[in-house]
Amino acid sequence: MQQNNNKNNKNPSISLHNTHVKLLAFDLLTLTPPSSPDQPFTRKSIPITRLEALGTITLRDQKPSKFLCFAVDDGTGCIPCILWLNHLTSPHMARRRSPQDLCLLADADARSAEVVKVGAVARVRGRVMAFKGSVQITVTDVVGERDPNVEILHWVDCVKSARNCYNLITFSSSS
Repeated sequence: MQQNNNKNNKNPSISLHNTHVKLLAFDLLTLTPPSSPDQPFTRKSIPITRLEALGTITLRDQKPSKFLCFAVDDGTGCIPCILWLNHLTSPHMARRRSPQDLCLLADADARSAEVVKVGAVARVRGRVMAFKGSVQITVTDVVGERDPNVEILHWVDCVKSARNCYNLITFSSSS
């Protein structure tokens, strides 16, 4: 998190831009939708652009060489996720990345797709996006978890962060 010190403001604002915010599904699914496609979702007027979630994979639908849709259930709800697998065939990506970068991204995403199995516990990180008016995570990486305590620890982190940080932040648009 980045802290912006403003001498005129007694409560310094903390920016969560490009920070993987730990949220439970019930918080994520109640984010305020963006007013326009280029704006982020918000939580109590705080823009949320990236997220880290952890839970059990409950749904998996793959279109080979295109994308993998899946859902992560953390006990408070299901988080819809999409992992793009078309880096090597997408004209959009070809314009924005070098061929070497595209190969690295494609390999990393293929490894992430192997982790996504129904019933597996996984940690997912990615961008919070809108699709057909609903929130979803555009996944950047997936890591399988084997520790049986990891879900409880994630819950504690989410609750602690919400109580001590996310619920206290006063967002300043001047930063």
